[in-house]
Amino acid sequence: MAKTHLVTRRVFSEEVRRSAVKAIESGKSSVAITCHNYGISTTTVYRWLNKYSRHLQSGQTIVIQMNSEATKNQELQKRIHELEAALGRKQMEVDFLTKMIEIGKDEFGFDLKKKLSTPPSSGSDQTKGS
Repeated sequence: MAKTHLVTRRVFSEEVRRSAVKAIESGKSSVAITCHNYGISTTTVYRWLNKYSRHLQSGQTIVIQMNSEATKNQELQKRIHELEAALGRKQMEVDFLTKMIEIGKDEFGFDLKKKLSTPPSSGSDQTKGS
């Protein structure tokens, strides 16, 4: 024997939803109390908050941090900016020196760069025996 009974579905008017959200936003009620009063789940209340709230919109992330964390983040951002500036200066220096080597090669007719294919000098071996 199968039980057949109809489940009654409750539909809350928009006015009721807005008043519940307003009570939560003003601090007169909490999500848990609203759930208990209306006999609904927390998911439903949070859906109402996302839909009708002026302050809490879906997709927004609110970052809560201590002042020391904010200060630390600002200092780290400043340090990053300083390091990026130093990197830019060094890159300009490398580009300048590379161009100078190219110009020197054109003027003197031979490559001014040190060639790494030749073995290192053995000058250090002579000082070991002394």
